[in-house]
Amino acid sequence: MERRSDFLLAGKTIPFPQRSTAQDIILFAVVLAIATWVMVQGTTHLGYHWQWYRVPQYLFTLEEGHFRPGPLLQGLMVTLRISAFSLLLTLAFGLVTALLRISSSFLGRTLARGYLEVIRNTPLLVQLFVIYFVLSPILDISRFASAVLALSLFEGAYASEIFRAGILSIQRGQWEAAYSLGLGSLSTYRLVILPQAVRRILPPLTSQAISLVKDSALVSTIAVYDLTMRGQEIIAETYLAFELWFTVAAMYLFITVTLSMVVHRMEGRLKVKT
Repeated sequence: MERRSDFLLAGKTIPFPQRSTAQDIILFAVVLAIATWVMVQGTTHLGYHWQWYRVPQYLFTLEEGHFRPGPLLQGLMVTLRISAFSLLLTLAFGLVTALLRISSSFLGRTLARGYLEVIRNTPLLVQLFVIYFVLSPILDISRFASAVLALSLFEGAYASEIFRAGILSIQRGQWEAAYSLGLGSLSTYRLVILPQAVRRILPPLTSQAISLVKDSALVSTIAVYDLTMRGQEIIAETYLAFELWFTVAAMYLFITVTLSMVVHRMEGRLKVKT
């Protein structure tokens, strides 16, 4: 049974047929088969011999019935910790910067604008090195904290524009209604504006969170033993370049797809409430 959706053309609703789920699955399988064939052909010409049977031991081992995480899973846990802390700080930096951008304070707007221009016009890798090699000795912070701070500042600059766009998209009547009820600026943001803005900015914020997870791979450059760093270590010892990098990529893909699914469920619940 085919799914259908509608679109507007010249003010009229016209049904538009879509592919069935079975067709989508078949198409995906065909694309996957072609990609696999191209990969196998390429590695065959290189004379590469696949050794996938050696990969599971780097994920986990079972010793006397006890589960022991391997170096890749240990690195994955570090990546998740860095991503979680960085995401919380990213939201905080983004919201504060967005509020300063639209405030009536000249100093606040200037500071926010300067932060945005510096962060968005310099590479993340450079920022990471500056924080770790320059600020870290002064502030006496660890590699982990340096990585979290660098990621948060970088992603927070982009998140602030998402927050600002969401806040400014709320109709002026909502502000006037809140003020007419006697609400102050803080209560207006907390009870009226931000709850409505969240529904609009959730999709772009999800994309930013996914970018954060992928950008976290750069923390391996300052010897943080995350998933990427663990993969590099194992490859240096075993020379299983293709197997390990594909495994690492699959683990990153698992994180980002899971995050997308969670946010998709949240969007569905918000739509039901509205």
